[in-house]
Amino acid sequence: MSMSMESDMIVDRRRLRRKLTFWRVASALIVIGAVVALGAYASPLGGRLTGSSAIQRVNIDGLIRSDQKRVEALERLGKSKAPAVIVHINSPGGTTAGSEELYEALTRLKAKKPMVVVVEGLGASGGYIAALASDHIVAQQTALVGSIGVLFQYPNVTELLKTVGVKVEAVKSSPLKAAPSGYEPTSPEARAAIDALVKDSFAWFRGLVQNRRGMDDAQLEKVADGRVFTGRQALDLKLIDQLGDEKVAIAWLVAEKKVAPDLPVRDFKLTPRFTDLTFIRTAASVAFDALGLGSIARQVEQAGIVRAADRLNLDGMLALWHPAPSN
Repeated sequence: MSMSMESDMIVDRRRLRRKLTFWRVASALIVIGAVVALGAYASPLGGRLTGSSAIQRVNIDGLIRSDQKRVEALERLGKSKAPAVIVHINSPGGTTAGSEELYEALTRLKAKKPMVVVVEGLGASGGYIAALASDHIVAQQTALVGSIGVLFQYPNVTELLKTVGVKVEAVKSSPLKAAPSGYEPTSPEARAAIDALVKDSFAWFRGLVQNRRGMDDAQLEKVADGRVFTGRQALDLKLIDQLGDEKVAIAWLVAEKKVAPDLPVRDFKLTPRFTDLTFIRTAASVAFDALGLGSIARQVEQAGIVRAADRLNLDGMLALWHPAPSN
């Protein structure tokens, strides 16, 4: 009798272990499947796979700088089966090189897909350069548009160095090498060289606006003094084509580009970021807590300091209206 009970207990334990193993493996497979599915949906590839039956929404937010991954994502979108693209812009601009790169990428996309731009809150300077890629620009009435101009700015700490008694020595191959340095007063020659850079970039920006918006010289002079305009003002000045929001943009695509009126609109991620997924972010937080690093995880989550530093990390010529943080 005792031997029989022991045998039954051993059999029960084995069954329990098999059940536990099965459910562990099944749970792991479910989690992996969910991660892969969510990752595909949030990535540019996911946008391409689902894009055949939906208008794709591209969001350009915050500071604009050169970004090869963004260019590659827009190229993938151009090769997809998406019927149309709506580009939402909410940006004060950034570097002229980055803005030009984005403009060219959007221009290539427009050649393959019907495209319309919606300026939500801000489409200034480099943000407006990006908007110019579209043949139709929609803006909200109180949005800020324009700021046609460029700038070159740099800190000069000459007086501060004098106060603390520090002098920076330099041996240059020529007077204009590494000028302006910020460690010495800017020479007239260096200032003239910088002025020439600014004027050349400004001429390019003006020419782009005049060509893309079909303005004559008199119309261009009214808008090319660096100011921003409300959407209502921008419409009268030919900087935009229509007042409204995404619904107005969709109506234009339907009327002018013969896009089906009942298509949904889905976000197209320019950069696949797993941190965008709530599930993975929660899992990472749990892992950090388990390792006793919860405070570090929460500091990373609150990235305000990082965004503030990001505003200062702009090199070269700027097409920038106001250095606001990225959203």
